[in-house]
Amino acid sequence: MQHPSLPPLPLRSLLFQLSNAELIIQPADSCPVQQIPLCHTLLVFTGGSGVLHIDGQITPLSADKCYLLSPGTSYSADNPEMTLYYYLVSFTAIHAAERPERYAGELLPGRRELIVHPFTRVIRLAEELVMKDNSGDDVQHYKQQLKFQELLLLLFEHNYPSGKLPSPAESVERTVEYMQKHYMESITVKQLAELAGISLWQYTPLFQKLTGTKPLDYLTELRIHHSKRFLLDSAEPLREIARQVGFSDEYYFSRRFRQKTGVTPGQYAYTQRRKPTVKDWTGHQVEIPERPRRVVYHGETLGDLLALGVKPVGGDEAFARNSVYKHRLKKLANVGFPLDPQLTASLNPDLIIFANADEQAYRIVSSIAPALTFDSFAPLEQRMRILGSWLGKQREAEAWLASFHAKNAAMWQRLYEETLQPGETASALIYDHGNHLFAMGRTGLSSALYAPGGLQPPKVIRGILDQELGFAEVDPSQLHTYAGDRIFMLIPERKDSLEAMEQLMRSPLWNTLPAVRKSQVYLLENAKWNSADALTREKLLNLLPKLLGGQPV
Repeated sequence: MQHPSLPPLPLRSLLFQLSNAELIIQPADSCPVQQIPLCHTLLVFTGGSGVLHIDGQITPLSADKCYLLSPGTSYSADNPEMTLYYYLVSFTAIHAAERPERYAGELLPGRRELIVHPFTRVIRLAEELVMKDNSGDDVQHYKQQLKFQELLLLLFEHNYPSGKLPSPAESVERTVEYMQKHYMESITVKQLAELAGISLWQYTPLFQKLTGTKPLDYLTELRIHHSKRFLLDSAEPLREIARQVGFSDEYYFSRRFRQKTGVTPGQYAYTQRRKPTVKDWTGHQVEIPERPRRVVYHGETLGDLLALGVKPVGGDEAFARNSVYKHRLKKLANVGFPLDPQLTASLNPDLIIFANADEQAYRIVSSIAPALTFDSFAPLEQRMRILGSWLGKQREAEAWLASFHAKNAAMWQRLYEETLQPGETASALIYDHGNHLFAMGRTGLSSALYAPGGLQPPKVIRGILDQELGFAEVDPSQLHTYAGDRIFMLIPERKDSLEAMEQLMRSPLWNTLPAVRKSQVYLLENAKWNSADALTREKLLNLLPKLLGGQPV
């Protein structure tokens, strides 16, 4: 096998065979695992943010980034705040010599991060590779290999060095990056050619070949792209928006904007801010931005948004203060509970998601910005798909759900093979509002316990679920009818409720329960674990096997 440190072989002497392609969903704050692939590996990042470690070197990570790694290269992705989405494509390179052998050297010497414009072509091809045909048909398999070759060709065309002309990556990458960072400044083609280190007459044709457009047209499109964000997010006058994105005056800006989009900046702002129209939980038909950027979320399941790679600008600190994801919300503006209209308005939101069916409260909130009522007690699948459609994250929602369901099914199957008996029941109980005892029903921890393939609710709790109640109060004298084979006791924050719980657990009634006698009672912090949001459900996939298996947590 060729060692990576040896001189690279010419591209014409190599053959490439696709090994595997998959979409990876890495939950936020998951422990980064170092990978050392045996094959050449292509990483195509499409969502989220973080840091990529490659052989000890650190590089910032965001969507629309692509990396090519040789066999034996160690890498790991660290994403403490947002769920990371990326395609992982593994393939083998073969040196087509007299005696063919695997080649493990660098394909693009000195280059790991690759550039392609437009990047959407890379994403489209990666998506098609992942859409595997499991029929075993040889022709379908061959078509997938051809699609993989198309992806490699696209990457090589943009990044492979040439002896006749400077490498496209070497000559254009610096100027593209420069324009992306300095689009608001005065930029000439001569300046860009000098930055690329090639002659003026070579630069424009080369730029156009690689990006599909001329340098100044690309710059104009870049400025118009950024102006759309200002038009939707800012209340600044048109002349100020024009200045901020690099146009000399608002009239030239308006003319160029209309040439590129077919509408004036004002028409664009009006139509985009009023599209699409969606129906919320309580029946309001609301026109919202196509991809909201400044979201205020007021509800119990804020972790749903974080799992989709969306970080809200505002929310209720009370819901997140002791959650499993509290460390990711250091910059979250607290809008209070109940929601404070003045604090919310000060954040300039373009969408407010409001887990409240109170029509009077909704009228106040909807006067600030487009507002949608949201059923935070709805099943996880329903919530994720609704939020995905509202936030332009449909693909991420479906990918997350598919990954979660697979992990959840595997967890329960393993538990029933090693620990649990078929038909075992469980109940989640909590004291709140002083000495009032409640059984969790449709929401909170019980949504994880009663998930498909999981534990069963006792008959009386089944009645709570059938009525679609989030919880129901329990008469302590009837506790034996609510207590399952396993009891999850949620530790309250209120002092009086905590004292009531401790008093119950010292009582003769408590000690007669089968779960107590078998030491099948589990104490969990209510504020941390009694939530049905996506991130808490992910964390419970690791916690529940430890609890039920008798391991320390």
